[in-house]
Amino acid sequence: MRYSTPLLERLQGSFHHLKLPLIDAPAAQRDPAVIDTVTTMLRDIETRGLDAVRDFSRALDNDNRDDFELSAADIATSGDRLPGDLREAIQLGSERTQAFAREQRSHLVDFETELRPGLVTGARYVPVTRVGAYLPAGRFPLTASAFMTVGVAKVAGVSTVIACTPPQPGGGANDAVVYAAHVSGVDRVFVLGGVQALAAMAFGLLGELPVDMLVGAGNAYVAEAKRQLFGAVAIDLLAGPSEVAVLSDETADPEIVAADLLGQAEHGSNSPAALVTTSEEHGNAVIAAVERQLEGLATEPIAGPAWRDYGVVTVAHDRETAAALIDDLAPEHLEVITADDDWYHDRLRNYGSVFLGPWSTVAYSDKGMAGTNHVLPTAGGAKHSAGLSVSRYLKPLTYQRVTREATPALARAVQIISDSEGMAAHSATATRRLAIYADTVGAENVASR
Repeated sequence: MRYSTPLLERLQGSFHHLKLPLIDAPAAQRDPAVIDTVTTMLRDIETRGLDAVRDFSRALDNDNRDDFELSAADIATSGDRLPGDLREAIQLGSERTQAFAREQRSHLVDFETELRPGLVTGARYVPVTRVGAYLPAGRFPLTASAFMTVGVAKVAGVSTVIACTPPQPGGGANDAVVYAAHVSGVDRVFVLGGVQALAAMAFGLLGELPVDMLVGAGNAYVAEAKRQLFGAVAIDLLAGPSEVAVLSDETADPEIVAADLLGQAEHGSNSPAALVTTSEEHGNAVIAAVERQLEGLATEPIAGPAWRDYGVVTVAHDRETAAALIDDLAPEHLEVITADDDWYHDRLRNYGSVFLGPWSTVAYSDKGMAGTNHVLPTAGGAKHSAGLSVSRYLKPLTYQRVTREATPALARAVQIISDSEGMAAHSATATRRLAIYADTVGAENVASR
């Protein structure tokens, strides 16, 4: 997440920076070593199958199991091993995420229309058949990931959703992650991590046919595996380190803004956080608040470097410039805390998801409580793509039905265009129908005399 040079040149004189990143490079770069490692792993797994998966699991996760699948009983009882309040919070997050997905689904409706007499066209929203969800459970197990991937897929009507989650140091799965998948409707869960998990799902090595789509966040190796597997399967998106931008003015509480910036910075030491403000005094107050809050933050070893190396604070001289700067950043998560929230909401176009007003925070979505999906585009991807939603699991399949009576109007135009292109076979598909049409009309005229 960084400003583009052309935009900064165009806006020169209408903004200034209070803080710039120490590292002048994108937070998420494709590392050639990661690319080569993933390529080698995928080639080996495709060639040797489950034997290669087991070898990588032993070498990378110190996991020696032969059967990666959790039993139905283990999945069903995962919640029994959790504190009651955590179990209830997971249930609430799952319910709200699915409720929002159901509402989205209700607005994606099949339709049929007659464009002209005899030419009927339409579309049907048909779910993909099989989805593989990767549920990360490393340093920070992302419990809510199953809500966004498994649960939303089920609302879309996906018949089979399998999930892989990496083994914990003790060898088992993370019970909170498994329980979140369980209440979200997962069909099967496998204790398998990293590149080998995605490859096993994509190549059909887990007792299932190959999945049609891979979804879920992960580290740089997981993201690269998804990139290389794309085409053989669909993917949700290529996500890098988590990002946040806050657009605030003098009406916002600097302590709240600072807390929300650090709330995403703690995802990783390369997670960028940006503040765009129309008030220099407010910008300086936020910088000071961030430094104060870092002093007592348990995750300071992560959030501190992220803020130091990738944090940026920019003062825009007017709200039009502030909006232009945010749209250029195209952040994964955007918070707007100003006296003009509605103005910005109406104007802004590039973000993964927006959180409006001082009572909204990214964490509400991260943990599933807001209902919206937190699998969102990063690294400027919001300029052209949206995040994961129920629509991503649906294929809008079009169809057409043409009557004999509509044939002349279609066929003659197709013949003319095809002949101009030199595509004789295309032309023939139209002219043969025209000939049959002429014969039938002629026969009908004779019969009516």
